[in-house]
Amino acid sequence: MQKPTVVISMNNYNILLAGNPNVGKSSIFNILTGENQHTGNWIGKTVETKLGTYEYNNYIYNIYDLPGTYSLNSHSKEEEVTRDAILFNNYDLIVIVMDGTSLKRNLNLVFQILEYTSNVLLCINLVDESEKMGIEIDDKKLSEILNINVVKTSARKKIGIEELKENINKSINEKNNNNFSINYNKDLQDALNIIEEDIENINYKRYLSLKILENDKELINKIMGNKNIEISESLINKGKILKKELEKTKSLDELIIDGYSKKEEEITKNVIKKNYDKTYKKRLMIDKLLTSKITGIPIMLLLIMLVFFITIYLANYPSDLLFNLFAILETKIINIFDFLSIPDFIKLPFINGIYKTLTWVVSVMLPPMAIFFPMFSLLEDLGYLPRVVFNLDGMFAKVNTCGKQSITMMMGFGCNAVGVTNARIIDNPKQRIIAILTNNFIPCNGRFPMIISLITMFLASNSLISMTYLLLFIILSFIITLIVSYILSKVISKDDKTSFVLELPPFRKPNIMDTIIRSFKDKTLQVLKRAVIVSIPAGLLIYLFANINVSNISILNHINNFLDPLGNLMGLDGVILTAFLLGFPANEIVVPIIIMTLLNTGVMTDISNLDVLKNLLVENGWTYKTAILTIIFSIFHFPCSTTLLTIYKETKSKYLTFLSFVLPTIIGIILCTLINLLI
Repeated sequence: MQKPTVVISMNNYNILLAGNPNVGKSSIFNILTGENQHTGNWIGKTVETKLGTYEYNNYIYNIYDLPGTYSLNSHSKEEEVTRDAILFNNYDLIVIVMDGTSLKRNLNLVFQILEYTSNVLLCINLVDESEKMGIEIDDKKLSEILNINVVKTSARKKIGIEELKENINKSINEKNNNNFSINYNKDLQDALNIIEEDIENINYKRYLSLKILENDKELINKIMGNKNIEISESLINKGKILKKELEKTKSLDELIIDGYSKKEEEITKNVIKKNYDKTYKKRLMIDKLLTSKITGIPIMLLLIMLVFFITIYLANYPSDLLFNLFAILETKIINIFDFLSIPDFIKLPFINGIYKTLTWVVSVMLPPMAIFFPMFSLLEDLGYLPRVVFNLDGMFAKVNTCGKQSITMMMGFGCNAVGVTNARIIDNPKQRIIAILTNNFIPCNGRFPMIISLITMFLASNSLISMTYLLLFIILSFIITLIVSYILSKVISKDDKTSFVLELPPFRKPNIMDTIIRSFKDKTLQVLKRAVIVSIPAGLLIYLFANINVSNISILNHINNFLDPLGNLMGLDGVILTAFLLGFPANEIVVPIIIMTLLNTGVMTDISNLDVLKNLLVENGWTYKTAILTIIFSIFHFPCSTTLLTIYKETKSKYLTFLSFVLPTIIGIILCTLINLLI
């Protein structure tokens, strides 16, 4: 998408909206701007930001919703976007949104921004929740300490929004020129004063002096280029010498943190009063239960299985409805074709190829995604997903990857393409690549119907036992993911520093309708759109392969025969491998292709009755071992076309895209072959 443009006029003000993740910043943005929003990418970045507008006292306010960040010390794309927007963009005010339930944690970012500019307004959000927890915040005292305007809000309850608008206008007109500074220890303070003496008269001397001391060459060069400031090499060398002297006792980072901590203690002592009630204590008990080494992971597994069960059970009804609607529409289209006397060589490929494949993908793919993504988004908004990351972080650390990879894996359960996109949250390039390459090892919603059907037909008809088998296969996929991630961490040479702030935000009541609409729009429709685009040519190809004969044998059967030796080695056959190959557009059509081939109909066919389907498979040589190996290959084989396109879009690398295709396929072939030989 293009970067949103702003038309600047005499009556326009530009506002940056900054803050930590999970502080309700987007809720503030949505309430202020309503429907007047646009989404785009900052120039040269893949991280999206939003622009919205609102009118107040005959002035137009352009609000830029910056990516959530914990720091202006750029380690990730989100942090870099936010930092560069604050340092190098023209704006009238920065509104920093803070979490009233965790004020102290938010102060680090506030201090860093105030050391650069005083054009700041503090918005303490979620005050309704902080009050419920027994936390009282003296906003007037905080305003005195920081010498900036402070407003308390609750975006979800629309409390304090008018006061926020009024204070935005007030803060812009006041033009606060106060130079905020942290009282660092004497040695660091003296070093900063020495550097500041050699810097020309600018209002962010303290911030620039810290960067010179830190020897942040990349940022210093950016500041010189964007601010037209000359920083001599001698001053940079002076900074190196001063840093070396300072770090004889403590590192520079520790000295800076010490200064921040003293300021945090001052604010905590004078501004925050805590009187925790019974409700808050109960929340702590629940938190301990969810993050305990003994109970955390079992609860996580049960909850994930519950999400799967609800998704699969509820998706059957809208799927059947869509199938019926598309069947009625198919009859109408055939009648139109017949009325127009359209010849069969056009009608049949369109109806039995393109239309059937396209409607199959939509009918099977849309309902589970429309159920799964909102549920996971609700868990995220509720505050549970960070607890999952907490439980799994140690495992990922042992294989040299990042705990954030667990989030991308969980999104992969819904759709691997979404999981790949979510890898943007991992700031380390090496770890991001690993997360992308291994995300397809996690079975997506498109593979669950086939996996569960095979489990039910060949392994266990009881629902509880079936879910247990499903859980075992998921655990297998998780173990293989960890093993491959460890191997890749040793093979991939790039090893940049990473930062991972593991935060456990308080539990919050999610906005259900907003979450459903947002997840449907941002995830479900985007994935479905890509799948539909690929399904159209794929449907035509499948029909042609099934209906064009060469030497009295269809192209489809030629492919089956060619793949039979490999299939037999793996404990499968050519029909199954061909179905996976032709199911490249979407995993949902693998079983229909198998049925079409076995019945020799030339048209993708569904058998909804599992007893009838099992009889067909058994008559064609299927056993419980065939079912197990088909499930394993379903989990470990090449990504679908939508995921593969997303991988290329995210990495811009043909090599990595090819590797993401080959890697799981080789693992699937090896696993199936070994199991086939051992069983």
